[in-house]
Amino acid sequence: MSRTEYYDDPEAPEPNSMVVAASAVVTDEQGRILLQRRRDNDLWALPGGGMEMTDSLPGTAVREVKEETGLDVEITGLVGTCTDPRHVIAYSDGEVRRQFNVCFTAHVTGGELAISDESTELRFIHPDEITELPMHHTQELRIRHFLERREHPYLG
Repeated sequence: MSRTEYYDDPEAPEPNSMVVAASAVVTDEQGRILLQRRRDNDLWALPGGGMEMTDSLPGTAVREVKEETGLDVEITGLVGTCTDPRHVIAYSDGEVRRQFNVCFTAHVTGGELAISDESTELRFIHPDEITELPMHHTQELRIRHFLERREHPYLG
């Protein structure tokens, strides 16, 4: 299934669902950030995904990181909330979603890096190299908020 992301685009389709989701900025000992190249749109992104009925929101981030990267992580903090109604994601199956995403910070506690069926590549990227990657600007925004080391989480 493919997906197309729209931002502040008058041509974007109308959303027909709202999804609660979590993502995580996972860092290594060198301060590099774990990113995946998504199979559905070929863009780089933080690991993350939709909350299930049996999840907590931090648990969603932990589960999604494991599913998408093979790594076990522990949540260490909160980057912020990302709820901009101008961001719409359309899937080839007809779902057009608005996403309520809470972005956490996390560090690796175990597991082995492994590509999932949702990605084509996984890498820990130095923050200076992130702007060189094809990435939707909403992902860049989450990373920028993390790198700013804000005193309070971003609320948006």
